[in-house]
Amino acid sequence: MALDKLTLPELLKNSCRQFKENLSLNFVAEGNRTYGDFQQEVLSVSNYLLKAGIRKGDKIAILSAAMPNWGITQFAIATVGAIAVPILPGFSTEEIRNILEHSEARMLFVSKLLYKLVADIRTDSLEQRILMNNFAYIPEGYEAEEIEKLPPGIRLDNTTPLPEIDVEEEDTASIIYTSGTTGFSKGVELTQKNLVWNAQQCRTIQYVSEKDRFLSILPLAHTFENTLGLLLPLMFGAQVYYLDRVPTPKLLVPAMQKVRPTVMLSVPLVIEKIYKNQIAPKFSGSRTMRTLYALPPFRKLLNRLAGRKLMQTFGGELVFFGVGGAKIDPIVEKFLTEAKFPYAIGYGLTETAPMSAGSAPFNTFLQGVGPAMEGVSLKIHEPDNEGQGEIWIKGPHVMKGYYKNPALTAEVMEEDGWFRTGDLGSFDTSGRLSIRGRIKTMILGASGENIYPEEIESIINNFRFVNESLVVEYKGKLVAMVHFNTEELEKQIQKLKKQADNYKNVLNEYIEQHKKELFDYVNSRVSNFSKLQLVMVQSEPFEKTPTQKIKRFLYNNPL
Repeated sequence: MALDKLTLPELLKNSCRQFKENLSLNFVAEGNRTYGDFQQEVLSVSNYLLKAGIRKGDKIAILSAAMPNWGITQFAIATVGAIAVPILPGFSTEEIRNILEHSEARMLFVSKLLYKLVADIRTDSLEQRILMNNFAYIPEGYEAEEIEKLPPGIRLDNTTPLPEIDVEEEDTASIIYTSGTTGFSKGVELTQKNLVWNAQQCRTIQYVSEKDRFLSILPLAHTFENTLGLLLPLMFGAQVYYLDRVPTPKLLVPAMQKVRPTVMLSVPLVIEKIYKNQIAPKFSGSRTMRTLYALPPFRKLLNRLAGRKLMQTFGGELVFFGVGGAKIDPIVEKFLTEAKFPYAIGYGLTETAPMSAGSAPFNTFLQGVGPAMEGVSLKIHEPDNEGQGEIWIKGPHVMKGYYKNPALTAEVMEEDGWFRTGDLGSFDTSGRLSIRGRIKTMILGASGENIYPEEIESIINNFRFVNESLVVEYKGKLVAMVHFNTEELEKQIQKLKKQADNYKNVLNEYIEQHKKELFDYVNSRVSNFSKLQLVMVQSEPFEKTPTQKIKRFLYNNPL
């Protein structure tokens, strides 16, 4: 399918003409919206934006959970030549205020559950708030507690033709503020062409057609879900389904049984939790099972059987389970491979709209990504003796720059168009990319060795009772901060409680015992220069970005 122009309005026009009667964006629980209906709703919201005085180049913020109206709003914004400013639902009120002020957003579309975050925000540029759930106008000063009672308040008009609005490929389509694990949120300017070209090229990795059903569980404010989970299926006539509440396991399983998705996108945390909480315990429940699982032939057989059950849990028709956003746990990935589960790995950044490299299911390789996506150039800048160096990316999907920050843009963009990712990686002899970690998180050892904390954390996270961890350098020491699985510990502690008069002392001794076991476990599996000097218990879960990455900058001083 060739588009005359690589823009969102052109994508919309082409798809709604070609797939008019197909189902488009709907909730799992209800809805039969077709592509024709979708186009009419986009026209209605576009007309409202024009009547509200929105003009080409104006910024409109979106703060909402994933839902059909999210896509309608994004395409309406693009249709009138305005610029979308998606805001991740996990941002704090202060972060949202900063984004609204920095972007100079004139209008904000916000969902019911998130309105309380912005009810009291005032900026010089913000003129209107619209309730995303039903496109109701929110009066100035409207209380968050009353938002459920708000009746529809704007007149949607799908009969008035739109005036001719010239939207070009190089026009900015979105300014996406990154979650920023280093503590600073940047506004990434992505053009119409960046987004549409990237969505189009994703089909060179995995074929998508009108027969596909997508189940969306990630925030649409993130480019991973927005490009691959919204623009890609809409471009080729597929169906997309959304949950009307937070996607907990209790809600997700029946949704998957109803939709029987062929495509899902996820961050590693989702599949890692499923493995650690539901699958791994069955392989370690008894001494006999542990013994059998330690033997490769039996392990592969047991993993294959577990994989069949997992496929049925996902609805039985899954052909593509895309994993992106962070490196997947090696133990979990090994299980997925032996289970013949159709997982796929992708690599990219918000600055690259996002996909730059990846593998289709069953072309994956352990702890690697895959080759460059068709049309994308990748290179390792100044590789060391092992072929490792910073990953540079070039292609039509690379951002225009950081909004209002030319100095920061100049730091990452070369004059000839190469984008410096800040990620360390290498290629194998087949040209497949592997990621080692972030340059900023790499620790320089006492004798000049490169220590990659993510690799040590991966080992720690496979230790029994560990939920998550963070490895940092502090005063020349390699320190592991560990958050244990409190539910599992509680089960063990209850047994100890019955056996001991002094429960508190026993509990402290139990935790110390696990710290020592973990210390020995890790140091027996890493190189001499990557050995831990100290293990610390992190009592609370680590604070994370909306994309579930630990905010490392908050934990540089662990003692």
